[in-house]
Amino acid sequence: MLFNSFAFLIFFPAVVLLYFLLPHKFRWLFLLLASYYFYMNWKPVYAILIFASTIVTWSCGLILEQSSSRARKRLFLTISLLINFGILFTFKYFNFLNESVFSVLEYFNLRWTVPNLDLLLPVGISFYTFQAVGYTIDVYRGDLKAERNFGIYALFVSFFPQLVAGPIERAKNLLPQFKRRHTLSLERFEIGIKQMIWGYFMKVVIADRLALFVNATYNNVDQHNGTTLLIGTFFFAIQIYCDFAGYSNIAIGAARIMGFDLMTNFRRPYFSTNIGEFWHRWHISLSTWFRDYVYIPLGGNRVSSSRNYFNIFITFVVSGIWHGANWTFVIWGGLHGFYITIQKYFGLDKLRFAKFTALKFGLILLNFILVLLAWIFFRANSVSDAFQIVGKIFTDPGIPFKGNITTYIYGLFGLAILLIKEIHDEYFPEKYRFFESDKPLVGAFAGALMIVIILSIGVFDGGQFIYFQF
Repeated sequence: MLFNSFAFLIFFPAVVLLYFLLPHKFRWLFLLLASYYFYMNWKPVYAILIFASTIVTWSCGLILEQSSSRARKRLFLTISLLINFGILFTFKYFNFLNESVFSVLEYFNLRWTVPNLDLLLPVGISFYTFQAVGYTIDVYRGDLKAERNFGIYALFVSFFPQLVAGPIERAKNLLPQFKRRHTLSLERFEIGIKQMIWGYFMKVVIADRLALFVNATYNNVDQHNGTTLLIGTFFFAIQIYCDFAGYSNIAIGAARIMGFDLMTNFRRPYFSTNIGEFWHRWHISLSTWFRDYVYIPLGGNRVSSSRNYFNIFITFVVSGIWHGANWTFVIWGGLHGFYITIQKYFGLDKLRFAKFTALKFGLILLNFILVLLAWIFFRANSVSDAFQIVGKIFTDPGIPFKGNITTYIYGLFGLAILLIKEIHDEYFPEKYRFFESDKPLVGAFAGALMIVIILSIGVFDGGQFIYFQF
């Protein structure tokens, strides 16, 4: 079920109403059933996979907590990791690896006859797998007590607001919240509904509008010049931000209405002055997951400089692979790893600015250009397309593709509102409040105005969120 669907606009109010009408002791069960219903709207049979992941990680968690033998703990942690990542590999990476091996062997005139698997990638499998695996690792490390109630734990893995595209929650934050008695709060409702409205604005007014231009250019690289492809790349940078941050805002707002606090997933990443800061602001739940469960176990920064650079680079390559089974994502992750190691080597990651200066603006612009270059590989349909786009941008200027003029007008209008709000939230959070005004009438008017804009110029084609494919 998509957040930007008519079905969800019926489903969510009904869930909220019934949730608060039910006695506290039945609410977790109701949310669990609602979450599985939400997920099964895509392909019901794939609910078996999330249930299997839940069974394995819950059982291993109990065994890990009860085991005194370190060898036994390692065994059951390994079992949990192998089963969960095995399922993830089968559905997401087997065909990619199979085709890569075939291409290499074909180059040497060797035969490879292993057929691809005819499998559809389950929505959100990377997200709920990482969330469940993180729980197992936390129990193994002794950072968390194993959850005894299977139903509560199953709800933690499947909680519908953040099930299919995050934020990737930590058990220490979310599990205790399912046991608290929540009451309907007017303040939480107002904050949550405003965050959801802003999320919908980012998605249907900006992201889905810009996607029309991005898809027209990136899916037909041969037919466009460098100027058009550069504009398409810029639009994609905004599209993916508004698409994913929009989803996160809807998820966080929906959970907040019901009394749950999910972690912040985005903090205006394009205002970053270096790539390290960018990853402290972009997809925060994933970057902190890789920090805690990949980077630090590799040795983090407690090793020599050369080994630290290696740890950073490998972590980002793995992050790229997480995003998709394509060499474009590997290159994208490698570019970010390369950026960070270079900036760290020259000490750019240590620069701090008390106020906005020309130097800070220059670094923000440089950082954005580096991110744009990496986005080309993220969005391109193939590595060859990506290099063709880069080549055309630098060697083939021309008159930009016009496309549908409303895409420009509505898209730029949405971009203007986004920029104003981002600048306000970054530099003047306590001043000039409008959408988040403490005055009820002002806040209500702002919310109503946003809804009118969404209904007037939003794109309602049922487009999925980009990160659903990961």
